[in-house]
Amino acid sequence: MTKLKLGPIADDKPVKIALELPAALHRDLTDYGRLLAEGGAPIEPAKLIVPMLERFISTDRGFAKARRTTG
Repeated sequence: MTKLKLGPIADDKPVKIALELPAALHRDLTDYGRLLAEGGAPIEPAKLIVPMLERFISTDRGFAKARRTTG
């Protein structure tokens, strides 16, 4: 099994978003969704964006430090 930074994606109510992505990033998200699904139905790129951003922000030490000092 591939060790990915994201865990399982919650099956929640979909939210419509409008966002332009570079083609290369879309391909990467598509591949990531396929790998994360572990042989199941691939996860759509749009469903990966929020968990990836949440993970990025929660593990960004510089952001956490700045938030503590300005908050």
